[in-house]
Amino acid sequence: MSETKAFLAAFLRRPTTMGAVAPSSARLGAVLAAVVPAEGSPVVVELGPGTGAVTGVIADRLPAGSRHLAVELDPDMVVYLRRTRPDLEVVHGNARDLGRLLEEHGVDRVDAVVCGLPWALFDDATQAEILGEISRVIGTTGAFTTFAYLHGMALGAARRFRQTLRGAFDEVLVSATVWRNVPPAFVYVCRRPREAPTAG
Repeated sequence: MSETKAFLAAFLRRPTTMGAVAPSSARLGAVLAAVVPAEGSPVVVELGPGTGAVTGVIADRLPAGSRHLAVELDPDMVVYLRRTRPDLEVVHGNARDLGRLLEEHGVDRVDAVVCGLPWALFDDATQAEILGEISRVIGTTGAFTTFAYLHGMALGAARRFRQTLRGAFDEVLVSATVWRNVPPAFVYVCRRPREAPTAG
């Protein structure tokens, strides 16, 4: 099954839990993965990898001896990723359990979290819980990237999420719009977590 067909199949199975109708473009993936260290032996965690559109971009940056773990909730996507990307450590689980999942896989530090989760589909409590997990695993030295669609910024929920990020991290940078994506999107680059965010 091609990546596009696999993504569409996942969307049709779970339309209420997927925030996109097409995989991220290579250009968007490059902006998301820019925080991935290209030297040393970094540990990178990808949340919501889907069919692996961004996974490949991350893998191309990673040096030998690094670890790349992908946390995916959809069991069919887990099977697909394990078949198509045998070098990837695919973890079947929920991002809300990130700390526990990483502990089970012997990970005690994370250099970067690259996230493709559909934040707009989560309530405030779920957003806060996941951001709290991310904050704990990246600590004071790691980085976290996620993206949002440009057209979504007209919605109050998207503006609230930006405020939530600014409250959760000391540094929140916003990339230029990636027009070569369907739909156009931009990336949040977050560092130095503050105290764990709270809902509402």
